[in-house]
Amino acid sequence: MQAALKLILWSLVALLGVVVIGVVSIFVGAFLTGVANVLFGLWILFSVFCFWFFRDPDPVIPSDPGVIVAPAHGKVDVIDETVESEFVGGPCRRISIFLSVIEVHVQKAPVSGKIAFLKHSPGQFMSALKQDSAAHNENVLVGIESGERPGERIGVRLIAGLLARRIIPWIEPGTEVARGERISLIQFGSRVDLYLPLTTQIRVRLGDTVRGGESVIATRA
Repeated sequence: MQAALKLILWSLVALLGVVVIGVVSIFVGAFLTGVANVLFGLWILFSVFCFWFFRDPDPVIPSDPGVIVAPAHGKVDVIDETVESEFVGGPCRRISIFLSVIEVHVQKAPVSGKIAFLKHSPGQFMSALKQDSAAHNENVLVGIESGERPGERIGVRLIAGLLARRIIPWIEPGTEVARGERISLIQFGSRVDLYLPLTTQIRVRLGDTVRGGESVIATRA
């Protein structure tokens, strides 16, 4: 009799164990299903964001040979005079464009010409909202010898930001580019500085929103 009771008892324990495992599995399965649904939803949002961020619309490039177009999409927040000694070789006008994380991040050639200078400078990753980030952050300076006006030198500085940790130039020294042609990609928020001769006439104002390869940012005197 005792042997029978032991078998009955242990079989009951085993049965209860299976039931408990089944109940726990139901709750764990429901939890994992919920987590999977949330993760899948986040993945869909991330995918949509990536498609939006890496969009690359074709610019409507002005045909007037006397204009210089914006190298990037964004907001003009600096217009001043500075000294760019590496390529321009002295005093010049500077127009700085801030690219928020929602802007198009493909940069365009402001003029037609030849890539005569390309230099990567390592540095920090300060927020690109700071107007002096060009002096401290990782950046790439692109120098263009204009084919539109003899002797004209145009500089484009691609500046990394707090989130923008990768600058991808699509050109190299000697590359011939047309005005509005794609020259680089900066991933996530960043800044682009444009260096122009002192003789150019600035056609934008602080706070203006410009489109790379399309908006007229300056004209030649």
